[in-house]
Amino acid sequence: MTRTSINRGLKGALLGAVATLALAGAAQAEIVISVAGPMTGQYAVIGTQMRNGAEMAVKDINAAGGVNGEQLRLVVGDDACDPKQAVSLANKLVSDGVVFVAGHWCSSSSIPASDIYNDEGIVQISPGSTNPQLTERGLAGVFRTCGRDDQQGEVAAAFINEHFKGKKVAILHDKTTYGQGLADETKKNLNKLGVQEAMYEAYTAGEKDYSALVTKMKNEGIDLIYVGGYHTESALIQRQAKEAGLNAVLMSGDAMVTEEWWSITGPAGEGALMTFSPDPKLNEAAAPVVAKFQESGFDPEGYTLYTYGAVQAWAQAANAAKSVDFEPVNKNLHSMKFDTVLGNISFDAKGDVAAPGYVVYKWSNGKYAYY
Repeated sequence: MTRTSINRGLKGALLGAVATLALAGAAQAEIVISVAGPMTGQYAVIGTQMRNGAEMAVKDINAAGGVNGEQLRLVVGDDACDPKQAVSLANKLVSDGVVFVAGHWCSSSSIPASDIYNDEGIVQISPGSTNPQLTERGLAGVFRTCGRDDQQGEVAAAFINEHFKGKKVAILHDKTTYGQGLADETKKNLNKLGVQEAMYEAYTAGEKDYSALVTKMKNEGIDLIYVGGYHTESALIQRQAKEAGLNAVLMSGDAMVTEEWWSITGPAGEGALMTFSPDPKLNEAAAPVVAKFQESGFDPEGYTLYTYGAVQAWAQAANAAKSVDFEPVNKNLHSMKFDTVLGNISFDAKGDVAAPGYVVYKWSNGKYAYY
């Protein structure tokens, strides 16, 4: 055999191997997306909601043919609601080749992570970050399926003004982007209505003993405690207030939307109030998905369906674009309407969802329902 024929044989074998690999790659083509949130730490119950919502959405989308004929692969990312960890996670997701992130949950994580996603051309849809600054900075490709704290604060203030007129109100916050933002929006709207709070105090998230704060509120004769913060701390404040004989009503925001809140308060949680969007579990469009969750032994409370809906909206935008590239998907997210478990939704120019606003819920006997 001549050198030329040997070279031709090697070249043919090499081309055949390349063709085989290409075919194998095409057969196994997949699109990598992520759900990012507090999978560990004191807010891990919310991370579980998000993960379950995203996993079910991916399973259902893949069963229906995937996105543009390719299957989705979900990467679960943990930020523990820590801004530094969120930035590290965002950079890792970039290196993982992720094209879409359903997350994060804490506003203090979503905001710094969004800068990285924006720079790298990755679409982000948060199911739970409510601080207005997430979408007020003009970043392309940043969306949310939840509402905003300025909307939530307005509803809370109107409710307090109507139902607690002339009562002493304490406004507390945990100094976080979410907690202080929510408290300040509620305070601002109360003040606009002519209501002046009796107390405005900060507390430290993660502590277990809030007795000094409770004593101060008791001495002030507080009737309503408004908490801008997460469910673990508001639950402890509620329980410790009742134990100290302070029978003030506690009210907070959407972070209380988990039955873990009641597991901390026990009967002391009776009558507590919170603002949250209309319960997506009651949407007729969500019924088949809710049934599947319940059959699996999981109650799709809180942010489960908001995460499922975020994945749905992105997938529909990508299918309509016949691409997962940033520009066409982003364009479709801003211009289309999406049939989701949250109902028929769309996004405005900032990336905020056009959906029904906040309503007030009341806790009773371990469950929450419309007030």
